[in-house]
Amino acid sequence: MPRIASAKKNMRKSRAAAVRNRAQRSALRTALKTAKSAEATPAQKTAATSLLDRSARKGLIHKNNAARQKSRLAKAKAAAK
Repeated sequence: MPRIASAKKNMRKSRAAAVRNRAQRSALRTALKTAKSAEATPAQKTAATSLLDRSARKGLIHKNNAARQKSRLAKAKAAAK
């Protein structure tokens, strides 16, 4: 356990960020799974795309990872037509 006040505060902040990141990453993964499923609606694919954009902007995932996932969703969307 840290003794210095700033170290205690940093520990609180990092715990809160870890919880927040875990929840957001889980929501992103769930959205991607539903968007990749065979019976996915266009709205679900759009929602997954916007979540990918937001996650990359916030630093949750790397921007190239988001771009790759969006490309794969678009390719799957085109193949389904």
